[in-house]
Amino acid sequence: MLTEETLVYELKDGNTRASAFEVLVNTYKKPLYWHIRRIVLDHDDTDDVLQNTFIKVFRNIEGFKGDSKLYSWMYRIATNEALSFIKSKSKILGQDLQGYQETMANNLEADIYFEGDAIQLKLQKAIGTLPEKQKLVFNMKYFEAMKYEEISEILETSVGGLKASYHLAVKKIEAYLRSN
Repeated sequence: MLTEETLVYELKDGNTRASAFEVLVNTYKKPLYWHIRRIVLDHDDTDDVLQNTFIKVFRNIEGFKGDSKLYSWMYRIATNEALSFIKSKSKILGQDLQGYQETMANNLEADIYFEGDAIQLKLQKAIGTLPEKQKLVFNMKYFEAMKYEEISEILETSVGGLKASYHLAVKKIEAYLRSN
């Protein structure tokens, strides 16, 4: 396994770029898929956003300065791509973002790629009611077990603000689960 510094160097080198990119995709495809999937909820949409994410990474790797970890940079790109996607899709469907997200959560039952049971479905519906930032923080902390410092780097926000967002998200999810 290449170190992150070596991988970045090889991604920026024209002679090793293709093989390094293959390593990058193979290393990060699965975690980025699930990160994006928790935002857009639909499998096919997730594949599209994931592909766009990797295209952006490939096109912009020269601009990666190393101020953050490579995975943080890619997660930021994936997050922005996913958020742009759902905002665009909600506009096309004539829904506000919150309504669109709740609709997508309610449609999970019909998604052949959703493998969760009734409890997981209920949790996803509860998460779908959260404001965007709380949803992102909850998903990254709860499902991906990221540290607040990592989330802070990805979302470019303070650790204190993230802790407050996570706490509020948990309270809202608990309230939703009790009432439904």
